Amino acid sequence: MSANIKKIGVLTSGGDSPGMNAAIRAVVRACAYHNIECAGIYRGYQGMIEGDFKEMNARSVNNIINKGGTILKSARSKDFMTKEGREKAHENLVSNNIDAIVVIGGNGSFTGGLIFNEEYGFPVIGIPGTIDNDIYGTSFTLGYDTALNTVVEVIDKIRDTASSHNRLFFVEVMGRDAGHIALNAGIGAGAEEILIPEEDMGLDRLLESLRKSKASGKSSSIVVIAEGDKIGKNVFELKDYVEENMPEYDVRVSILGHMQRGGTPSCFDRVLASRLGVKAVETLLEGKSNYMVGLLKDEIVLTPLENAVKGKSQIDKELIKVSDIVSI
Repeated sequence: MSANIKKIGVLTSGGDSPGMNAAIRAVVRACAYHNIECAGIYRGYQGMIEGDFKEMNARSVNNIINKGGTILKSARSKDFMTKEGREKAHENLVSNNIDAIVVIGGNGSFTGGLIFNEEYGFPVIGIPGTIDNDIYGTSFTLGYDTALNTVVEVIDKIRDTASSHNRLFFVEVMGRDAGHIALNAGIGAGAEEILIPEEDMGLDRLLESLRKSKASGKSSSIVVIAEGDKIGKNVFELKDYVEENMPEYDVRVSILGHMQRGGTPSCFDRVLASRLGVKAVETLLEGKSNYMVGLLKDEIVLTPLENAVKGKSQIDKELIKVSDIVSI
């Protein structure tokens, strides 16, 4: 155990995701287990700049493992992007005797932690928390599994309406730069077509696919589209294009939006958060810094924070093939 680490701060930053509370709980209780102090930092890096800290112990995190969102709140801090802001944050950490921080968030949050470490040599460990599953160095990010389950449940309900009225539904899911949610939820919900940023399907191929579905006897269809897909300017333009070229379809659009971020975390996300939180604390106590803890092949692994920030998660090509086969 590192003799230099006597108090760890934990914060959540960027977009919230189910499982963040479970990770906070694991960090706080791992600190208690190892007889070191823990401070909750409210509102991410902005709270660090404003000194919005609260001492936490094992009882501070009772009954939060099952709650979505984050009890520490989250924010995107423009002030932390300035040298002056980071200097103030460092002063607050030092004056509160905090020796290291655990950052639960995504790429932007990790970038802030990386810069902070480079400037002040302050120990930082990252826990990947984002429903998009778009971080290099882990096969699952916190909240991704829960978001998938939420999306599949909603699409199942939409399909009831689609089949009752012989309609085509475009269902837009989150995924600005990554199509993990769209691809996996699309397969899980039996979508006829899936549109993701990594694969430029093109309008002509989309129409061809829909015509094949119609000719095969399907009276309704579900198309799952990631919000970052480039096939059209937006999903409503796509709807208009299909209606112009296939007037036999009654087309509707459902944008699932932020409902994908909320809700009770799945068992998988709760267990993952617990494993990552404990590993984050133990990594700091081993004297290591500038790593992200993640899950690869069901093992908790360390990835240099710089690699996590600069690397790119890859879409599963096999799943694309599976989607093509099972949607005929």
